Amino acid sequence: MNRMKFVRILLLLVSILFVLAACGGGGKNIAIGPPASETNTASTLILEAYGIGEEDYNAYQEGFGDAADGVQDGNIDISIGILGLPAGSIESLQATAGDVKMVGLSDEAIAYIEENSGYRRYTIPQDTYDFLESDIETVTAYAILMANTDTIDEELGYQLAKSMVENANENTHAQSEHMTLENALLGAEGLPIHPGAKRYYEEQGLTVDNPVAELTATDAKTELILGTGSQGGTYYPLGGEMANIWNNNIDAINVTNTETGASIENLVSISNGDLDLGMTVHVPALAAINGEADFAGNKVENTAFIGHIYPEVIQIITRENTDIDSLDDL
Repeated sequence: MNRMKFVRILLLLVSILFVLAACGGGGKNIAIGPPASETNTASTLILEAYGIGEEDYNAYQEGFGDAADGVQDGNIDISIGILGLPAGSIESLQATAGDVKMVGLSDEAIAYIEENSGYRRYTIPQDTYDFLESDIETVTAYAILMANTDTIDEELGYQLAKSMVENANENTHAQSEHMTLENALLGAEGLPIHPGAKRYYEEQGLTVDNPVAELTATDAKTELILGTGSQGGTYYPLGGEMANIWNNNIDAINVTNTETGASIENLVSISNGDLDLGMTVHVPALAAINGEADFAGNKVENTAFIGHIYPEVIQIITRENTDIDSLDDL
């Protein structure tokens, strides 16, 4: 090989390396949820089910609202979210972009996820969104409310659970329709229940088999902080309405909802004493109680189940111009 030909090949290789660097190694840009969120953990598990490692994509750790903006701008190829049905942020994205596509999970991926987590198969009906052309197979868990047993005494736990059920009709958020007595214990399996919540549910005729949490809270606390999630997701607006309803129906308390990284951060903040109440998916709540997964070696011992909020559904979105029909395409 002569010197000139060698130089041309070398320059070509350098050019290819520059292009790959600019494109993140050729990997897609995927929004996997904020750090310390259940979305982040679930996203990693979903991608793992397809054999997609961290080196195979560019991770964007955004809240779902910012991620949807990134999808709209073309800066993010795929966004993974754990949201209620229908999700307002997805409907807004479709209204603006007009070409949203939802990506389902394969039977093999669902089996892997079920085997390695508390998520279970769920079918999103075609009529959930006007842009769907068929039902979408995915997985779901439950959004639940957990309380800090160091700050929420028995009577307040009773009133919080009671108001969640009996005043749900005052909540205008679409997901509030799931806060019924029939659904009240969904997601509670394996979790310690707050004794006040247990008393309320048993008064209403429900059978509660959960272990009962021990309380260290002895005096009623009046100023409470509720951990929710990012403003673009479901937790923040729904939690805001829940806080207002508690304030209007429970005497002498003031609940302030605050934006957080959602499930895992809320459980950690309860453990640290920084939150009195936290919205979370039941899967990381179980991990927190048992000291597993993200909580390995760090059990959260001062938290208890108050009530079910709504089913949390994994929803994976992209746009038509990405030509992504399945995570297999990655």
